Formats: sequence, C-alpha cells, structure tokens
Amino acid sequence: MDSLSAPQSGSPRNKRRAVHDGSTEFEKSNAHSTLALIDDEPQNDDPWDLPELQDTGVPWSALDTKGKVLRVLESVGKILLLVAFLYMFICSLDILSSAFQLVGGKAAGDIFQDNAVLANPLAGLVIGVLVTLLVQSSSTSSSIVVSMVSSGLLTVELAVPIIMGTNIGTSVTNTLVAMTQAGDRSVFRRAFAGATVHDFFNWLSVLVLLPLEVATGYLYKVTKLITDSFNIQSGDAPDLLNVITDPLTDAIILLDKDVISMIATGNPAARNMSLIKRWCKTFTNTTLMNVTVPGPENCTSPAYCWTEDNVTTTLKNVSQTYNIERCTHLFVNINLSDMAAGLILLALSLLVLCTCLILIVKLLNSMLKGQVATVIKKILNTDFPFPFGWVTGYLAILVGAGMTFVVQSSSVFTSAITPLVGIGVISIQRAYPLSLGSNIGTTTTAILAAMASPSDTLSESLQIALVHFLFNISGIILWYPIPFTRLPIRLAKGLGNITASYRWFAVVYIVSCFFVLPLFVFSLSLAGWKVLVGVGVPLLVLLIIIIVINILQNKKPDFLPSVLRTWDFLPLWAHSLEPWDKVVGMCTARCCCCCKCCQAVEPQPDTDSLRKNSKHSAVYDNHAMSDDGKEMDLNDIKMTHL
Repeated sequence: MDSLSAPQSGSPRNKRRAVHDGSTEFEKSNAHSTLALIDDEPQNDDPWDLPELQDTGVPWSALDTKGKVLRVLESVGKILLLVAFLYMFICSLDILSSAFQLVGGKAAGDIFQDNAVLANPLAGLVIGVLVTLLVQSSSTSSSIVVSMVSSGLLTVELAVPIIMGTNIGTSVTNTLVAMTQAGDRSVFRRAFAGATVHDFFNWLSVLVLLPLEVATGYLYKVTKLITDSFNIQSGDAPDLLNVITDPLTDAIILLDKDVISMIATGNPAARNMSLIKRWCKTFTNTTLMNVTVPGPENCTSPAYCWTEDNVTTTLKNVSQTYNIERCTHLFVNINLSDMAAGLILLALSLLVLCTCLILIVKLLNSMLKGQVATVIKKILNTDFPFPFGWVTGYLAILVGAGMTFVVQSSSVFTSAITPLVGIGVISIQRAYPLSLGSNIGTTTTAILAAMASPSDTLSESLQIALVHFLFNISGIILWYPIPFTRLPIRLAKGLGNITASYRWFAVVYIVSCFFVLPLFVFSLSLAGWKVLVGVGVPLLVLLIIIIVINILQNKKPDFLPSVLRTWDFLPLWAHSLEPWDKVVGMCTARCCCCCKCCQAVEPQPDTDSLRKNSKHSAVYDNHAMSDDGKEMDLNDIKMTHL
C-alpha cells in the first residue's frame, strides 16, 4: 500500500495525480515541473548512508603549545562529562522503572492473578507485554512469573508465552528514546529505525515461535531436559553496574518488590501494603507456641492438638517481624500514596533522561569529528576481510551480550546505542546484531539471578530463565544467519522512511503496537476462544492477503488483475497518509494558534527567484519532505506545460 512507503518526487503515483490550476490540469511529473527543469544538482543517493562528520576546528598541527594543552584539557573534560551524563542517564532509567512500578505495580500483580485468562497463550503473551510496560523492567516481570511458578499458582508451560511478552514489552524504552531526536529529519530516520529493528525482531520471533510452542512445547521440553540433566547448585548472583548506580538510586527511592509478587500470589495483606520500603533492616523471630484454631482439623498434628471447653489449641510456628533500622531515601518520611510518589518520580526521571540524552548527543557530535570520527566509524562498521566478513556480525552479537551483561539491562544498552545510530556513528546493519546480543545478555543476567534462588525453587526459576534464553537464540537463528532472512532491518528502514516523512506516525506506531493491539487481543481473549477465533482469524487472513498483494505489486505485477496492480481504486485516505497528514497539520496549527505560538506565514517564492538560487528543492507529494523543511503548497507553484 502507498501508506507503507515514504512519498518520492518521481514515483508513478505522483505522476498519475493531477494538479488543478483554475480550469487547466497539469500532471505532476519531472517533465512538467518548473522546479524539476531548473534542478541540475544530483539527487541524494541513499538516505541510509552514514553522514560525514566534518571537523570544523583548528587542526592539531596548527596549534601552539598552549592551544594543544587546552585541546587536551577540553577533550578530557568532555569525556568526564560524557561519563557523568551516561551515569545519570542509566540512573534515570532505573528511577523510571521504579516510578512505573509505583504507578502500575499493584495493577500488574492483579493482572497475573487470573489463572483462567493465563491459560490462553495469546492472553499470556499480551499480559507479559502489558506488565512489562507497566513496570518498565523485564527482570521485574520475570521475577513475578518465577514467584508464581515456585508457589504453584502457575505452571512453567503457561509461563512461556508470558516470558515472550516480556521480551516485547522491554523494547519500548529505546523506541521512546528515539522520539527525542525528532528535531532533525535524517537523524530521526536513522534513530527510529535503529530502535524499532529490536521491536520487529521480537514481534517476528513471537509470530513464529508462539504457534510452534503451542503445537509442540518446543521451549518447555528443551529447557526441561537441560534442567533435569545438570545438577545445578544454588549460588549468589553478581552485582556489576548496580554497585555503582545503587548508591544514588537508593538514596532517591527504594521499593519493596516482594509486594507485587505477594499480590500476584494472592496474599490479601499485600493490598494494603506500600511499595515504598520504609524499614531497611528487620529481624524475624519464629517461635513455637500454642495457637487457638477453629477445630481439630486445623491442628498441625493429632499429637499436638488439645480440646477443652470447645476451644481447640495446637502448636504452631509463629513468625513476628521487628523493625530495626529505617531507610534513608527521600520518600521514607513523606506521607504520599504510591501513585502520587510514582507520578512525581515519573516526571522527574523523564526530564533527567531526556536532558541527559540531548546533552550526550551534543557531546558526541562535538567529540566525533575528523580523524576520531573516521577511526570510530571504521572500527564499528567495517567487516573483517574476505572470507571472514560473516564473523563480524557474530562478534557484534557477543559485544552486545557482554555490554548488556555489564550494565545488567537490555533497555539501558539499546537506549544508549540509539542516539549513536541517529547521528551516524553506528549503521543500522551493525545496530541489529548489537540489539540481538543485548537480548542474549539480559537473559544471562536472569540465569545468574535464577541460580541465586533457594534450592526448593531453583529448578523452576532456572527453567524460566532458560526459556527466555532459548527464545532469543531461536529468534537469532531465524532472523540473522542468512542475509535474506534479516527482515527486521528492511522493516525498520521502511518504518524509518515513513516516520521521517510523517513524524507524527511514530507516536501512532508506539501507541498502536504497544498499547492498542495488546489491549485489543487481551479483550478478545477475555471473551473466549470462539470470539478470539471469529474476530482474529478474518483480520489475520485479510492482513496476509494485503501483504501478498503488496509483494506482488512490487515484484510481479503481471500476476495480478489490472485493478489490483495499484491501490488507486480505494479512497485516498485508505491507502495514503497524506490526507491524515493534512488533518494532523491542521490540528497542530490550531493548537499552535490557541497557544499564541503560530507565526505569520511567509509568502511562497516565485519561479524567477527559484531560478536564481544555486540549490533547488525537489517537488514532493508531501510538503514535509521538501529539502529545506518549509511547507510548500504545490498548487501555489507555477507549472510550465511543455
């Protein structure tokens, strides 16, 4: 469909569409456009080529001793600032996760309680997505699943689709980070594609592996075989980056994450408990004492059961917790609800995150110049010599896994490389294996955390972590080794072209894929299998037909009837984003006027003035695609009929 590709100035669709000027009709083509006739400069070859980062400073050889010392001090200062901003960026992501848990943590626990819904694999998948969106941490949502499995409320088979959903939900963070680079069209094109290549990998892997799991139990059976084959002992999970970030984040907020697990496991007392941790050091004393019970059937043992005057007494272990030391974070003495504290932290963490990201991008732009930029880009994007070029991608996967293991968060790593893709330091072809490696890295962290579980829950915890690991390994086997199968790169580039032309579509994508679609599938799942199949199957068949027709239109149009070779038989709004772009433009213009931010519209330049310019703009079907970024109404451009 036309809506799935960015408008191009010379596309057949533009040639077919007519432009009315009074009673005369002219076709918009390169031969009939005055702008096209006077445009002698060659067109840009490929928008995905990495830009050259020019060195505008004074060369090192031209500096005197004082200048060289100042240059070195300036570089060291920039590196220290970059490290500081990166540290604040990582801490803000941690605080953002805590804020989401305060706002939606109890709701996440409630979602996990309905076992009848979790029995539906699609519902389990959607619940994994939504819960991870609420808590902004796949490790937190996975730990909830582990606690439910270890308590017997959920089987490992039912937990597999939920683990798949957590893989999708955690990829929204770097997509949101890409939105902060929407100011520059070319940068936004690359940044959004670099972020969404992770999304497409997760979605495509789920589309293949979820039906396979439902039909064969592939992930469950393989991981069960692994856990049964090895005698794995419990141990301690290492703390790497948390050792550095915890002093700052724990001084701001500290959460009792066991409350969410207690709600999910059906503990009624947890509903009245706050997620904000008040006491950091407690002591639990367990004593054997006489306890009154309703009847003899409630006694721990017939030998320890006494009845006197219709009062039954038995011996039970009674635990009592004593608070010893209060926590020292900022919210420990503030009397706020979890929702209020979460909203405050959410606003502040988003502000710090966006500020740090903007400053990091500006620092990188100022540092990556000249020879430095050339060396870094060459190291990151150059393949090994033939015949070992194929090894480069797998090495990038290992680097992504190692870096994610160090930072212990795939969201942190992918969010950090997203601005690098935007400014052109890392290509999307290299960002793809790095993102795949981040998926592997976060599962290795989960495996180590599972090995720190108590011995009675070690097997289930480890099996769930291995399910997550095997899911990502299977996805890499599907979508990486053969270049033809690297569909996520092509899909991400297509979406990047669309969002570069219509930047508002990025918001539509995020809301649709991570909120509307999961909620729609979840509502159908609640209605039962019959409704889900009755509504979902026709929609899925229609989607497949549209995809097949689009492929045939591009590859083999002769195989299609003449009416289906284009989508022109449909209304324009049904196969193009241009009418919607006009609606969005009108709405934003009205909002701007209401906020007294609109400016006077500059008059359009005439043809004579355009002829005098050395650089000319190409005519685009969508005025947002013009090179100078100014809105141009094609009806106002004088067309010369040859």
